[in-house]
Amino acid sequence: MGTHAPDGGPGEHGKHTVTGSGGPGSGDVVAEDRGWTRDLWAAAFCALALLVLLHIVDLGAGTLDAARSALWSGLAALLFAVLYPPRVTVGHDWLAVRGLLREQRVHTHLLTRISRREGIAQRVVLRDATGRRVEIDPITLAENPLIWHEIDRGARRSRESGLLCTGTRVLDGLRSRMDDIETERARAVFEASGLR
Repeated sequence: MGTHAPDGGPGEHGKHTVTGSGGPGSGDVVAEDRGWTRDLWAAAFCALALLVLLHIVDLGAGTLDAARSALWSGLAALLFAVLYPPRVTVGHDWLAVRGLLREQRVHTHLLTRISRREGIAQRVVLRDATGRRVEIDPITLAENPLIWHEIDRGARRSRESGLLCTGTRVLDGLRSRMDDIETERARAVFEASGLR
C-alpha cells in the first residue's frame, strides 16, 4: 500500500500524496488522467472564444456596455463550469474523481457494485462497501491503462472476498474492451516500427 504522510503532504521519497477528509485515498498517487490538462485547456479555450465572440458582435452592433459585458462574462464562466473535465487519480486501493466543486472517492478493493450508465455521456459507476460512489468516463479508462489496471486489480480483490456481487458482467465487458485496445496499440507499434 502507498506511503501515508501524517500531515497530508508528500510521502516518503517525495511522491505526490492525495489528502482526503477521512475517506479513502490518503496515499500515493499511482496514476492520473493524462488527458486532463488537455481537456482543461480545451474547456478554457471554448469559454474564452465565446466571450470574445459575443464582445465582438456587441462591438460591431454598437451595443456593448458594462451590463452586457458582465452578462457575456457570466455566460462564458457558466460554459467553462459545464465543460470542466473531472480529474481522475488512482492509488493502491482507491480511486478519486474531482469535479469543479467536489471530489468523490471509493475504495477499489471494497467494491460492491459496478454498473454502466447509458445515455449521451456514458459512465461507469463504482460503489464501495462504505456507500461511496464515483462515476468515470469509459474513454478515460481506455486512454489511461494504469488507471484501468488499478481499478481491475481492486475489483478482482473485491470479487475474491465476496463483496462484488453486482456488475461482474460490466467488469468483464470492460476488461474485454481494454484488452482489444491494448491489442490495437501493440499492432500499431509493430506496424510503425516495421515489425509484423
